[in-house]
Amino acid sequence: MKSLLKPVFTASFVGALLAAVVAHAGETVRVGYLPAIGHAKYFIAHEQGFFKKENLDVELIEFQNSADGINAVISGKLDTGSFSTPAPLLFYSKGSDIKIVGGIMGQDGSVIVKPERAGEIRTIADLRGKKVATVRLASSDAVLRAALRDANINWRTDLEIFELKNPPAVIESVKSGQVDAGVVWGPFDLRAEQQGLKVIVRSGDIYPGHPCCRLIVSSAQLKKPELVERFLRALLQAERFSQDHRKETIDSIAKYVKLDRDTLEKSFYTPNLDQTTDPNVKGVEKFWLSLVAADFIDGKRPLDLIFAIEPYQRAIEALARENPKDAFYQARLSQFKERNL
Repeated sequence: MKSLLKPVFTASFVGALLAAVVAHAGETVRVGYLPAIGHAKYFIAHEQGFFKKENLDVELIEFQNSADGINAVISGKLDTGSFSTPAPLLFYSKGSDIKIVGGIMGQDGSVIVKPERAGEIRTIADLRGKKVATVRLASSDAVLRAALRDANINWRTDLEIFELKNPPAVIESVKSGQVDAGVVWGPFDLRAEQQGLKVIVRSGDIYPGHPCCRLIVSSAQLKKPELVERFLRALLQAERFSQDHRKETIDSIAKYVKLDRDTLEKSFYTPNLDQTTDPNVKGVEKFWLSLVAADFIDGKRPLDLIFAIEPYQRAIEALARENPKDAFYQARLSQFKERNL
């Protein structure tokens, strides 16, 4: 009898074990990112195990600009990604079925010039009649155009804007004198300074607290709200980790952004960069209005349809409950209420 029961027990045990393994296997999430310091939470969450902790098998896929990344989300080649603020708003205004579920960074843009031009070009108003290089659909580009409007400068007729592929191209165009000024973001502001250029104004000075890269998904991905929630939990834990573990944080970033450690640390821990994961609905709404006023996008489509903040709300509320004595999560919960409700 024992010999007959043993194989049956073993088969049942193996079957249960296999079922458990399948049930707990990490779900694959394809994430698009830009090689920028502001996207560092992806790198930290991946290298420090927060994605795995949330039972996610994340594949990080690099893009050079926001438009290509959003097209990949829309076409289903990516599950999620963070691609500026104006880019998803522009795509949404034209009918794209995308949702903002969180954020990856804010502020961080800079206007750069040659040092010998810094006396002549000191403010946004001084760009009238000049040649300016930007990266189209970058948040800093949209902040620039809105600021030009506020300075009574028509960005279509009162200056020349050259839309380049990426920040290194912008830096080279300024260095070579092909343009008078350029718009970049971290760590390229530091790289520009290392190459002899000068930052004359930062986007946070123009538009304090403005959101930058928003975390987007397609509506199809929202059919898995629990998956989105776990992804956001991982990012929030990475954000928390970075506050107390500088060395490990820079170790993680250095695998994806090829700069020396000193530059990485200065760029990541700068006060010019907002690291919060919060969706920042109110900030995006303000950004939308400024883009519409600057004739950058058509504002006819109701904006409220782009937001899906419930997964983030559940994520931060759960982490605040799980860590009642951690001031970080309590502050992020308060911030959520202020920025979104």
